[in-house]
Amino acid sequence: MNKLTLLTLAGSLAVAAPSLAQQTEKIDQVALAKIKDEGMNRSKVMETAFYLTDVCGPRLANSEGLQRANEWTKKQLTSWGLVKANVEPWGTFGRGWDIEKSYVAMTAPYYHTLIGAPKAWTPSTNGTLKKQVIVVKATTEADLDKYKGQLRDKIALLEVPNPPKPSFEPDAKRYTTEELQKMTEKPAAPAANATPDADRMATYRARLALRNKLTEMLQTEGAAAVLSTRGGSDGTFFTSNGAPYAADAKPVLPELEMAPEDQLRLIRLSDAGIPVEIELETRTRFQDKDLKGYNVVAEIPGTDKKLKNEVVMLGGHLDSWHAATGATDNAAGCAVMMEAVRILKATGMQPRRTIRIALWGEEEQGLFGSRNYVKNHFADPATMKLLPEHEKLAAYFNLDNGAGKIRGIYAQGNEAVMPIFQQWLQPFGELDATTVSPRNTGGTDHLSFDAVGLPGFQFIQDPLDYGTRTHHTNMDTYERLPADDLKQASVLVASFVYQAAMRDQKLPRKPLPAAKPETQRL
Repeated sequence: MNKLTLLTLAGSLAVAAPSLAQQTEKIDQVALAKIKDEGMNRSKVMETAFYLTDVCGPRLANSEGLQRANEWTKKQLTSWGLVKANVEPWGTFGRGWDIEKSYVAMTAPYYHTLIGAPKAWTPSTNGTLKKQVIVVKATTEADLDKYKGQLRDKIALLEVPNPPKPSFEPDAKRYTTEELQKMTEKPAAPAANATPDADRMATYRARLALRNKLTEMLQTEGAAAVLSTRGGSDGTFFTSNGAPYAADAKPVLPELEMAPEDQLRLIRLSDAGIPVEIELETRTRFQDKDLKGYNVVAEIPGTDKKLKNEVVMLGGHLDSWHAATGATDNAAGCAVMMEAVRILKATGMQPRRTIRIALWGEEEQGLFGSRNYVKNHFADPATMKLLPEHEKLAAYFNLDNGAGKIRGIYAQGNEAVMPIFQQWLQPFGELDATTVSPRNTGGTDHLSFDAVGLPGFQFIQDPLDYGTRTHHTNMDTYERLPADDLKQASVLVASFVYQAAMRDQKLPRKPLPAAKPETQRL
């Protein structure tokens, strides 16, 4: 597997960039052996993950859980010997929100507890509700008219968009040799008339508009609460926000998201003409005294007189959703990044460049922590006016695709770094990390750096059950974190960061992008 990947990549580079393929990196095998020994035999990554998940709890944007995590990580990084540890404000975010109590059960035609949790930023029920349900089925605005006059003092039960089906595949998987090989190939250019993004956005906007009309009608008609689901299976449900986090957001009804099996049972009973009664209580609390968002940053100072003012960054987002403890999304990534800097301190490494870790806030609402950090320190993508720090960033490495071990790295369209990364991976072939992909990958904080022409990269990770069971669900808990995978990832990240900090030159950059106003960005 490893040889095939190396030969294929070497061949493509020889054609695309022969001069780059001949460059040889200085690899400090002794230093990398120390990193591997510390990370594999004296790891603290699972202890860190325990504190981020079980101790700090859910870490919704600007919640008390995220505040706990901010303060704990600052203290922990300082205890390991990092300097300038700070909980740094990035700007205004909005209200925080926490759950104090959540309970839901069916009380007629018989009693049964149900699986669910309040949607983020929804209000309390102001005590226990015990109400009849009414099933609301609507695919167009015209469908809403038939429910007028029927909703007052009822619990509205919404349809299940994706009913669960029997699955004959395991939840978790690792990448195969063939899948990794595919990643080394350049993706095919889209057809000239292809508009998948536009079509998908149009469908999404239409669905959102209908839901907004339904929300308005439920409130106007005097419904007591709402039960809904975004899908899932086997007791797992996906979670999201049920109202805006802005300080001046309009009020909405209390709403719980449900496991689809429970919701479908309620719908079947109701459709059969059997009265269904629900008892529920939610007690939620808004935090509106401090509307700012924050990132946690800390450093290992550089030691080279000429290079110590340059910076290698690594990071992941510290915030999570609220129905579980955000283990794979993204306590895993933060624990690995923290472990990487701990390894570098514990082994006594003396990096030439400064190494800076950043644990981002408010990623789930739109990469806010990293985007505003980049805007405050490096450049605003809307104007592309560069700040002095822009020139001094050597690289940024990100981890945010679950808890699987690292299998390689995405070059994010930067072909000049590919032979460099391939050489950096070679000492770790026995750890199954060999793949350098030329492709872009999206959805997380390295994009904030890439957007202003800085070399930002995301690692390739085995998917495990991230997409099927844990990503934004009530099952995203500590039990989903395989220790060996996180140890391996910590060693790989520490080695990449160290080698970036020791190079004579910063990593190659792509050409600066054109200014892109906010209205042009997805």
